[in-house]
Amino acid sequence: MKSVFITGTDTDAGKTYVSVLLLNAINKAGFKTIGFKPIAAGCEQTPHGLRNDDALNLQAAASHKVPYAMVNPIAFYPPIAPHIAAAQVGGKIDMQRVAGALKALQNEDADFLLVEGAGGWRLPTSLPSTPLRSSLSSASDDSKCTQLNDNKKVEFLSDFVAKSTLPVILVVGVKLGCLNHAVLAFEQIKRDNCDIIGWVANQIDPNMNCYAENLASLHALLDAPFLAEVKHAQQSIEFTHSTLRHILG
Repeated sequence: MKSVFITGTDTDAGKTYVSVLLLNAINKAGFKTIGFKPIAAGCEQTPHGLRNDDALNLQAAASHKVPYAMVNPIAFYPPIAPHIAAAQVGGKIDMQRVAGALKALQNEDADFLLVEGAGGWRLPTSLPSTPLRSSLSSASDDSKCTQLNDNKKVEFLSDFVAKSTLPVILVVGVKLGCLNHAVLAFEQIKRDNCDIIGWVANQIDPNMNCYAENLASLHALLDAPFLAEVKHAQQSIEFTHSTLRHILG
């Protein structure tokens, strides 16, 4: 089974929207797909437990059906950063559980597993508690804070992606500021030694000034295959055979 990780330039880049279009296109080509949203915040309480709209959309778009608990193993109610949501309920994000869920899905009878991240590339999954620095703190206080930080390890979802050797598709939310966001995300993905399958331009702002010029700039700045352009409210992606083969490996 081919497994791919979808990340975005920021929280509202349109990862889920593009992921659903990608799953639909691969389904149409005759392949069996699964969508996986390992970590989600901003869930709703239902009679069946916490449910996340993004995860439900992935579950609905996938052609190979698995239970919701497999699609979204880590779910939090408050619409905030997941590591903060976990702390508010007295817990932490269990990445061993995420790893187990990934392995279980990879053992399913399917051809393609789409793993959608949360937020952007550098989503914290474990952040040590440290005293907050203020502009009035003394040099000695700052030194203590730094030492405490040094003794604790910050963990990111991107660490899990790298450890799991998942190749990455970057969704660029095309809006004002996207050039900086795209380059920073792209450079960090490469720095983390992850394979980049390519990138997708997702038009967030239909009234963006100089849209074509910004898209051309992205082509010049991102040294990776361009997979698709998704115009605002576009309902499908039509991949060429060569692009589809490239995505599916």
